[in-house]
Amino acid sequence: MNIAVIFAGGVGARMGNIDRPKQFLEVDGIPVIIHTLLHFERCEKIDYISIACISEYISYLKELLEKYQIKKVRWISPGGDTGQLSIFNGVKAVYDDLEIDRNATILVHDAVRPMIDEELILNNIDNIEKNGNSVTVCGAIETIFMSKNNKDIDSILNRNNAYHAKAPQCFRLDELYNAHIDAIEKKDINNWDSCSLMFKNGVTLSFVLGKSSNIKITTMEDFYIFETMYHLNKKRK
Repeated sequence: MNIAVIFAGGVGARMGNIDRPKQFLEVDGIPVIIHTLLHFERCEKIDYISIACISEYISYLKELLEKYQIKKVRWISPGGDTGQLSIFNGVKAVYDDLEIDRNATILVHDAVRPMIDEELILNNIDNIEKNGNSVTVCGAIETIFMSKNNKDIDSILNRNNAYHAKAPQCFRLDELYNAHIDAIEKKDINNWDSCSLMFKNGVTLSFVLGKSSNIKITTMEDFYIFETMYHLNKKRK
């Protein structure tokens, strides 16, 4: 069983002056979160979807799900105070459902990462079957250096061996849930993403290559990139 956990608990503080959370901004009249959800809805290998959403927008989200006929959403939970806690809420809703196998595959994905495709989802599902987990990455194409004081360069990484973590990030339900519980007990609630959390727990991570265009919408510049790419792709079809 394959379940997408979509976290949409953020407000988009780095987006500047916007009138709604970034996941509900619209491109071509469709909210970003719906653009993202449709990829999982249309993928035959995805059985269910769990969403962690800002509490104040849950009612609106339900309206959108009905409007766009997204039927795979089985759980909707309130978002947490951090991205990690939002993911946990989405995972916990699945874990608490006694009908779900604890060995189910969980595909963790940002609501504001809409530029994915079915091939990427399927590649991750195939990889977790072979290797026990799967993280989407793309290769670094520019020089990456390390600085301890945020001023001077201490070292330069070999970019041929450097990758950017993206999403989906895929783990077994039981393993991911227990890692979250352990982190919460240690008050370690600000991990950047699920693969960072799992790596801290000693998990050897496997990855699949994705595209650099699979961006997370964090700033208005990111939003405009998605908007432009969406309309370009629409013209090509």
